Parts: sequence; structure tokens; C-alpha cells
Amino acid sequence: MTDRILTLFDGPSRIACGTEAEIRPAARAAMAAGRAPLAVDNATGKVADLDLRPDPDAPMPPQRRRGRPKIGVTSKEVTLLPRHWEWLGRQPGGASAALRRLVEAARREADPRARIDAAYNAATALAGDAPGYEEAIRALYAGDLGAMEHHAAAWPRDVRAYVLALAKGPE
Repeated sequence: MTDRILTLFDGPSRIACGTEAEIRPAARAAMAAGRAPLAVDNATGKVADLDLRPDPDAPMPPQRRRGRPKIGVTSKEVTLLPRHWEWLGRQPGGASAALRRLVEAARREADPRARIDAAYNAATALAGDAPGYEEAIRALYAGDLGAMEHHAAAWPRDVRAYVLALAKGPE
């Protein structure tokens, strides 16, 4: 399980935000009530699949294979001071996972296109058929967030706020 941050929507209403483990109870409750909640990854704006098994943290049977997993992992040398290695070793998932999270966070922060694409992905999933959608997306890619907000005025409040927050990026 990853520690990505997700936002959970029940129709147009935002009902939870947090890691998958944190939003899982709200997703289960919505499903038990006959609704179909939608989880959106805050980093990419893409719809995320949730593992809603009764005990997703239960250990899976071991299926170890030799070598690195075939997911494009590249092993290279990293030179750090001992205090850096100590800090990395204390992070959840160990040094490699912490380094991947730091790199991804820096990439999102340094890449304004990533936040625009995340806003587009979320808008498409949550408001693709809402009034003003096409105009809002054109304004988003033109870099005119004021016009985007104007065209998204008729969207449900939680959806509009979420998509605009993604478009603006971290403050």
C-alpha cells in the first residue's frame, strides 16, 4: 500500500481526505449505503482504485522472485552524509521509499504542468459533464485561473474547490 494522499467524493460531495487507509472506512460506509464513492489521487488528479477487502493489511502469501521487480527500477549509487542516511532510515518504507517520495514531491512542485494536468484529470472525472466544463478547461490551459473559476461557478461547491486547489498548487 502506498502513502499517497487521496480525496474521496460521494457524488459531488467531498467526504474524506487522507491516505488510503484513512479514507477506506468512509468508502466502505458509502458503499454499504448503496452509493459509489470515487477516490481521486491528489498528486495526479486521476481516479484511484481502493482496496476495500475486509483486511487489506493482512500479509499476502509470499511470492518472492529473484532480482529486482520489472517495474523500471534502476539501481544507482547515491552518496550522502551519515546524518542523511540516518534520517532516511527512520522514514516509513525505508531510504528508497523516502527518496522516491522526496523526488516526486520536488517534481510536482517544480513542474507547473503537473498541477495543470492534475486539475484537468480531476475536472474530467468529477465535472466532465458539468456546465462550463469545456470553457473552464480552456482557461486552465491558458493559465487564466480567474476565468476558470468563473466558468466553473455552476459546478458543485466541493468539486469546484478541489479542482481549483489542484490548479493553483501548493501555496
